[in-house]
Amino acid sequence: MNKIIVMFLMFVLAIPVFAAGYNFYSNPAAYSENSLSDNEKILFILDFSNSMSEYLGGKRKVDLMIDTMKSILPNLNPNISVGLRVYGHRMGFTPLEACKASTLVEPVSPANGINIRNSLLDIKPRGMTPITYSLKQAIKNDFSGFSGKKRIILLTDGGENCDESPCSYVLELIKTRKDVSIDVIAFNVSDEDDLDQLECTSLVTSGKFYNAKTAVQLLNSLNNSVSSMKKVEAKIIEKP
Repeated sequence: MNKIIVMFLMFVLAIPVFAAGYNFYSNPAAYSENSLSDNEKILFILDFSNSMSEYLGGKRKVDLMIDTMKSILPNLNPNISVGLRVYGHRMGFTPLEACKASTLVEPVSPANGINIRNSLLDIKPRGMTPITYSLKQAIKNDFSGFSGKKRIILLTDGGENCDESPCSYVLELIKTRKDVSIDVIAFNVSDEDDLDQLECTSLVTSGKFYNAKTAVQLLNSLNNSVSSMKKVEAKIIEKP
């Protein structure tokens, strides 16, 4: 999907907001409704395909990803329900099996950061990149029974390679589902077609797209994506 089509989609999706006359600066209540609340459900979908074994700046990409996750997970708001799905962690005897290598490692539940952190230590990169299959499983099964807003944070170092299109999938999805948004972090992805597909996947669902080329940019991208999920500390200051 080329950039022109993606920009057109952004314009079409934005029409209801502008038509409603929202002004997020003058109307804090409107902004609050669109911000993350304790009732939202968050699912990380992380790439453990074989290419994550490649080195970037002297360290494997998978290790950079895990280190970054370990740094942000302790800061998540414990009242928000969070889960973890991974893909590419199994080879499979056939391409069909490899393209279904997607597993819900930690179900979406409150105060789940420590469980996600511990689970990441046992997973190794091995297989392919079934992004679309993972999204389908997440939306159909992982969020089953949950009401309210749901958000996926997808981190991948490449595009779909299982003969599907995540962009085409979400274009169909939004016709019937308005409760799911997808943030996409493209980590060290250089192929323009892959980037277009990934950007489309986020923008069509009103999510955010990040193109992280370095470890620092990866950290910044994840921090920005989870910024509304972080703990909020309040202090009472007594007046003299």
